[in-house]
Amino acid sequence: MRDIKTSTSLWLKQTGKFPEYAGWAEGYAAFTYAWKDKEMIINYIKHQQEHHITETFEDELRRLLKEQGIEIDEKYFP
Repeated sequence: MRDIKTSTSLWLKQTGKFPEYAGWAEGYAAFTYAWKDKEMIINYIKHQQEHHITETFEDELRRLLKEQGIEIDEKYFP
């Protein structure tokens, strides 16, 4: 994940197409989905900014962890 974040960060900065990009967050979370969910994921990414008006990133991450039965470690939340 570190290599992906580093490479994409460099690319985003070098292309000049994303002038407001300042860098990735310190941490990350990764979830897998079935191929049949591809369109849902694409739609989520396209509308992520609007989505986070009604659900914060932290609330969404907590919800996803809970849905997957993953214990929440509070040290990763501000």
